[in-house]
Amino acid sequence: MPAVAIEKHSAESGSFRDRNGRVVYTEEGVFRLLSEHALRQWEALSNTVFFQRLMSEGKIVETERVHSASRALTHSCNGNWAAVLRHQTVPFVSYPYEWCFSMLRDAALLQLELLRAALDEGMILKDASAYNVQWQGTRPMFIDVPSFEEWEAGEPWIGYRQFCQLHLYPLFLQAYKNISFQPWLRGQIDGIDPEQFNRLMSLRDLVRPGVFSHVFLQSKMQARYGGADKNIRATLKKIGFHKNLILSNVDRLRKIIRHLSLKPSQSEWSDYERFHNYTDDDLDRKAAFVRRAVHSRDWNLAWDLGCNTGAFSRIASENARYVVSMDADHLAVERFYQALRSEGRERILPLVMNLANASPDQGWRGLERKSIVGRGKPDLTLCLALVHHLVITANIPLPELVNWLAALGTDLVIEFILKEDPMVRTLLRNKTDHYDDYDLAVFERCISASFEVMERESLENGTRILFFAHNRSKPDRPQLIQNMIG
Repeated sequence: MPAVAIEKHSAESGSFRDRNGRVVYTEEGVFRLLSEHALRQWEALSNTVFFQRLMSEGKIVETERVHSASRALTHSCNGNWAAVLRHQTVPFVSYPYEWCFSMLRDAALLQLELLRAALDEGMILKDASAYNVQWQGTRPMFIDVPSFEEWEAGEPWIGYRQFCQLHLYPLFLQAYKNISFQPWLRGQIDGIDPEQFNRLMSLRDLVRPGVFSHVFLQSKMQARYGGADKNIRATLKKIGFHKNLILSNVDRLRKIIRHLSLKPSQSEWSDYERFHNYTDDDLDRKAAFVRRAVHSRDWNLAWDLGCNTGAFSRIASENARYVVSMDADHLAVERFYQALRSEGRERILPLVMNLANASPDQGWRGLERKSIVGRGKPDLTLCLALVHHLVITANIPLPELVNWLAALGTDLVIEFILKEDPMVRTLLRNKTDHYDDYDLAVFERCISASFEVMERESLENGTRILFFAHNRSKPDRPQLIQNMIG
C-alpha cells in the first residue's frame, strides 16, 4: 500500500461528536481513526459474514484496516487512537434534506436491512442517523462503519428513536400529510421530535399504519420518562429485552415503509418534458449544443442546475465522471431518481435544491454540514432554462447570478431567454417589470467579464440563446474548439 500523505490532512468537522472515532482526509483518501473500544468492535465486525457480503454488494462503504500509515496519522492528529481504517471515497456528499422521498425511503430500508443482518450475527447498529448513508448515483451506501457494535443480551435497539426522527417521521409527513420533509430536516439537524410530530397527527391519522405505535406511544413514553431519573435502558436490559422483539420491530418498520408513497401525481415542472416551449428541432439543436460542450474535454464533476427530469444530466454523464443534478421541484427529482434507479445508474446524483436558498453551512459552529459549494465545486455547470426563473421569480440580480457562477471556477453551458419569449412573458404577467438588468446585452457583458465565450447559438424560435463559456480563472483553456464549431 502506498504511503499516506500525512503533511496535508484535515479532519471531517461532522465527525467530532463520535467519541470513539474521527474521519480524516488526506491526499490519499478518506481515513477513520479508531479508539481502543472502536478497534475491538471493528475486529468483531470484520469477521462477520454479513459485513463482507454487504460490503461486496456496495451497501456498505468499502473499508480496510491500514497499518503502514497508522502511527504517523494518529500522531499527526493529536489523539490516543488505536488503529486506522481506509474508506472508499464518496463522489459527492449529500444530506437527507436534499433527497427526494424515494431516496429517504431507500436509505431507511437499507438501514433496516443492515440492522437485521447484524442482529443475525450478534451485532447491532447503535446509531440510525440518515446522515450515515451516502450515495453512489442512485445506490445508497452506509458509511458509518463504527456504528456496528456487538449486541449485549437484553439490550434494546438504542437507535430506534433516531431512526424515527430522521427517517420514519419525515416519510410519514410527506406520505400522510403531503408536506415536504426537506425544510423540517434542514431546520432540525437531529430530525423531528416525537412529541412535536405527534401534535401534527390528527385522530384520523392514528389508524394509519405505524402512527399509533411509532408516533403516539413513543411521544407518550418520552413525555413520561424523558425527564425522569430512571434509566430506562438499564431497566429494559435487566428485564431482558429479547432480540426477537427488535427483529419484530424491524420487520414491521420495513413493511410500513415499503408501502409508503407520494400522493401528488403532478407538480408545476414535473411534466416539463411534455409541455415545454421548444419545437422538436430546437430541442434537438439544444441537445446537440450541450453534447458538443460536454465532449470538448473530460470533466471530473458536472452540475446540472434546474435539471428537471434530467435529460441534459444524461448528456453530461456521457463525458463527466460524476454529475450532480439539482432542481427545486421535488416531484421532478423524484421521477428522475426513480428512472435512474430502474436503469441502475451510478454516475448521476439527483438532489432537491432551491438555488435561491441553497443548502448552507450549519450545525455546531456552522461546521457539521457544509454548503453545497463547500462539498466540491464543479468544473462544468449546465444552467439551462433557469436564468429567467432566478432573476424574475426569485429576484436575484442578473450580475449577482453570473458572479456566483464565475466564483465556482466552472466552465459554463448557459441559456438566456429573451423577454419576448412566452415563458418570460408568463413570469412577468403579474409583476411590474423592474428588471432592466434582465437584458441580453447586460447578460453578455457580465459573461464576458469572467468567461471566454467559446460558442454561441440562437435557436430557431429567436428568443433562446445558448452559450458555452470557459472560466477565465481556469488555466486549462479547452483546446478542442474545432470540435465545438464543426
